[in-house]
Amino acid sequence: MALISSVLGGGRRSNIFDPISLDIWDPFEGFPFSTTLANVPNSARETSAFVNTRIDWKETPEAHVFKADLPGLKKEEVKVEVEEGRVLKISGERTKEQEEKNDKWHRVERSSGKFLRRFRLPENAKMDEVKATMENGVLTVRVPKEEVKKPEVKAIEISG
Repeated sequence: MALISSVLGGGRRSNIFDPISLDIWDPFEGFPFSTTLANVPNSARETSAFVNTRIDWKETPEAHVFKADLPGLKKEEVKVEVEEGRVLKISGERTKEQEEKNDKWHRVERSSGKFLRRFRLPENAKMDEVKATMENGVLTVRVPKEEVKKPEVKAIEISG
């Protein structure tokens, strides 16, 4: 592993026995041309995991169910809103921990920042009956569906 790291010119490890301590290697670092990743400040890269909050959306026979992992957030720090046009909006913010004058940080891996996700719901969503719960850092939003009315089938008598 040390040979690969030295050949690639990056991949510095703060502890060779800790597989997670491998620093991010940017293959474009130091090149004169600009790249999308190279133009992103380090602070933005660090928060991208939280900013791009992953949300699962499943549809059951009764409802559309959304689940988002939001560890460390309180329900007061999360907003669930319904916008015009059947749009469900989930947003929130995790603030950075305050630094004290005498603190010495060794590693900062937890992300902070704002997130915002919007979902356009289908016609069968009952937007006035949306319910949200937050338990153990998991936000669950339930949007009930209107019952699908089966079309009436009327038998027509054939004469003749």
